[in-house]
Amino acid sequence: MAEPIKAVALISGGLDSMLAAKVVMEQGVHVEGINFFTGFCVEGHTHAIRAKHRARPKRNNALWVAEQLGIKLHIIDVIEEYKKVLLKPKHGYGRNLNPCLDCKIFMVGKALAWSFMEEHGFDFVITGEVVGQRPKSQRRDTMSVIARESGADDRLLRPLCARNLKPTLPEREGWVDRGALYGFEGRNRKPQMELARKFGFTDWAQPAGGCCFLTDEQYSRKLADLWNSRGSRDYELDDIMLLKVGRHIRPAPHYKLIVGREEGENAYLEGYRRQFIALRPTSHKGPLCLIDGKPDGRDVRLAARVLARYSQGREADRVTVVANRPGGECTELRVAPMPPSEIPAAWHV
Repeated sequence: MAEPIKAVALISGGLDSMLAAKVVMEQGVHVEGINFFTGFCVEGHTHAIRAKHRARPKRNNALWVAEQLGIKLHIIDVIEEYKKVLLKPKHGYGRNLNPCLDCKIFMVGKALAWSFMEEHGFDFVITGEVVGQRPKSQRRDTMSVIARESGADDRLLRPLCARNLKPTLPEREGWVDRGALYGFEGRNRKPQMELARKFGFTDWAQPAGGCCFLTDEQYSRKLADLWNSRGSRDYELDDIMLLKVGRHIRPAPHYKLIVGREEGENAYLEGYRRQFIALRPTSHKGPLCLIDGKPDGRDVRLAARVLARYSQGREADRVTVVANRPGGECTELRVAPMPPSEIPAAWHV
C-alpha cells in the first residue's frame, strides 16, 4: 500500500492556524501540529495571574486547538535559537520589537527540517497565513520571501489563501485539491469566522492578532529598558517572564523595582525572592517588591518609600518595610511613604 500523504501544520493557537489544518485534514491528508516555544507567547500564564483576566481561558491555546482538531501536537523549545531571530532580525522589526518576517521564516524552516527527519517523514508544511492580513509578514511580496528563505519553497501550503498564490507542489501533485482551498485576502476576518462555524467550531482564541508579547508596545518598552540597563541585548527566560508582571519603576539606571499590582502577581513574585532583594511592608498591608540590579543602601531605602506609597499605609507618617536579601540578611526600615509628586512619570518603564 502507498504511504499516506502527511503534512505538519504550524499551530499558533489562533483561528487561522486551526482552520488551515482543518481544511487539509478534510481532504484526507494526515496532519500533525507543531508549535515552537519562544518564551514570548504565554498568555494563559498571564491570564492565570491577573484578576482582571480571570474570566479568560487559562489554557495553552496551541494544545487546545490540537484537541479541537483531534491531532497530535509537537511542542519544541526554541528559546535559545530564537534569540538570534529577535536580537538581529535580517528584515527588521514591526511596529514594536516584533521581528515578524524573520520569525515566520525561522518557524517555517524549523518545521520543514523537523518534518523531513527520517523518523517523521512528512511531505509538506501548512501555515494559516492570509495575504494582506499582517502589514509586516503577510504581504503578497513577503509570502515568496518566507517560502524561499525558509527553504520550504513550494512545499509550503497556505490553505486559506492558496487560490491567490501560485500552485504549490501539494496542489500540482494532487495531494490536495486546489479547488477545495480558499482565496481569503485582507484583514476582514468574517470569512474565517464563517468557515469556522461551517466546521462546527464555536470557540477560538482572542485576540486574532496572536499571543506574542513582542507586538505589545508596553512590553517592548520594558524589554528595551532591560537591554539598555544591562548594556547588552540578551535575556534569559526569567527576564522575559518578569517583564509581564507588576509595575516596573526605574529610579536610576543601575536598578529598578518590580511592584506587584495584586495578590496574584505578589504570589508569582514570591518565587523570585531568592534571586532579588525583596521588600514587603509589615506595618500595613501592601504588595511585594523586587529590586533588580545593584542598589546600595540609599537605593533600598528609596525603594521602601516607593513601596510604602503603594501600600495601605500611603497616608501614614511611617511604614515599616522589611528588606530580605538573597543571602538571608534581613533589614527593617521605617520610612515615610513617597508622595506621588516625587515619583516622576519617567520612572515608570
